[in-house]
Amino acid sequence: MSTSKSGTKIRGMADTMETTQAPASGDLRQQIDAQLTTCRDPEIGLDIMSLGLVYEVGIDEGNVLIKMTLTAIGCPWAQDLFDEVKTKVEEVPGVNSCTVELVYSPPWSADMMSDDAKMELGFL
Repeated sequence: MSTSKSGTKIRGMADTMETTQAPASGDLRQQIDAQLTTCRDPEIGLDIMSLGLVYEVGIDEGNVLIKMTLTAIGCPWAQDLFDEVKTKVEEVPGVNSCTVELVYSPPWSADMMSDDAKMELGFL
């Protein structure tokens, strides 16, 4: 696991994390989702939610765990994207901290995109 200057933790497939998470508050979850839609993939230009890059959002007493992937494993802007996600989620009132975990399973595919994203990129 590596940690960026801003404190974003990046975990590989071999890392495991055991947590007990309370159910996410609807309001807080909606605010977090709204913030995540402002984070754009730097190569494709669409938001990470529409692209299906966010696999899980866990909320435990204001501590947020974002499990997400990349469209390409060797993305040179990965750390910048993770730092942006962490920063924007921590701006949401009620969020104490945010950890971004990189996951590779399941592998990302274009099938994970929203229909709007598929249309914008010419897949539909």
